[in-house]
Amino acid sequence: MELLEGMLQRDKDEFKRICNRLLSVCFLCKSNRTTRSDYYFILKYKERFSEYLGILGYRLEVNEEYGVVQLTNPQNYNRQNLKLFESIILLILRVLYDEKKRELSVSDEVIVNLGDIQDRFLSLKIRDKMIDKTTMRNTLNLLRRFQIIETVDKDLTDEESRVLIYDSVLMAVRVEDIKQAYEKLKIYRKGRKVDEETGENEAD
Repeated sequence: MELLEGMLQRDKDEFKRICNRLLSVCFLCKSNRTTRSDYYFILKYKERFSEYLGILGYRLEVNEEYGVVQLTNPQNYNRQNLKLFESIILLILRVLYDEKKRELSVSDEVIVNLGDIQDRFLSLKIRDKMIDKTTMRNTLNLLRRFQIIETVDKDLTDEESRVLIYDSVLMAVRVEDIKQAYEKLKIYRKGRKVDEETGENEAD
C-alpha cells in the first residue's frame, strides 16, 4: 500500500491494528491507559490515518484539547442506534461530567456512582421508578465498549459502584445534542401525561 510506504513494518502493523480498533469502538482516549499509546500513534501519523479512513468514507476528528480521537461517518453508515433509556443515560453522564469537571482540577478524573445517575434520572420526572438494573448494566457495558466510560467496580447493581467518564463524552454528546435531547424529553413527558389521562398506550 503506497500510503504506508516509508513506515517501519512494526508501524505498518500498528497502523492496521489501530484502524480496525477505531472502526469498532469509534473513540480513542489519551486518558485511557490501555489506549494512550494508540492515541499518540494516531497523532504521529494523523494525515495518513485521515487519508486511509477517508477512502473508506470516514472522517477522523482529533481534539487535542480533550485528548480524544473520534471516527465519524458523514453518510451515517455503521451508526449505533441507541434505545430511549440508553440515550437518557448517556445524556445524564454528559451532564454529570460537566458538573463534576467544574469541581475538579483539569487533570482529575471524573468519577460518578450509579446512585448519581439514578438520582438525576428521577429528577427528569420521566417516570417514578429508577432505571432497572438490567438496562443500567447493559447500557454501561455498551458505553464502555465505545470508550465513553470505564466501570471502576465490577458490581453494576450497587448504587455505590463507580463509573469513570472519559473526555470522549464531550464529543459523543455535544452541546447542541443536549438541547435537542431535552426538547425530546419534554415531548416524551407530555406524551406520557396524555397516555395517563386517556388510558392509551403508555410509553415504556
